[in-house]
Amino acid sequence: MAKQNISTDELISVIISGIEDVKGKEINILDLREIENTVCDYFVICEGTSNTQVNAIVNSIQKKVSKELKDNPWHVEGADNAEWVLLDYVNVAVHVFQKHIREYYDIESLWGDAKTTVIETSY
Repeated sequence: MAKQNISTDELISVIISGIEDVKGKEINILDLREIENTVCDYFVICEGTSNTQVNAIVNSIQKKVSKELKDNPWHVEGADNAEWVLLDYVNVAVHVFQKHIREYYDIESLWGDAKTTVIETSY
């Protein structure tokens, strides 16, 4: 059976919902489509307050995307130490950081030409 085509907007929406379910903080979406030689179309970036919360965010995203969209990440990197976990959904890369690691690498500045959307949370 052929896999259904999932829209990028739908994928990002479910990812954001998964982050919010476990109170992930400082959620940003970087639109990389106008930048040459990028590896994907979007970055979704957020942070957790501990290894435990980073793992909870990652698990929440994976479960929600799997259940609602029947999709799994192509690759997961960094889950062992849970300071910076990358979920690669091919055209969307999700970066889940601990605050100090996010500040150190500051990937929002590295991709400063990207259009950034800040997601407001109510918690």
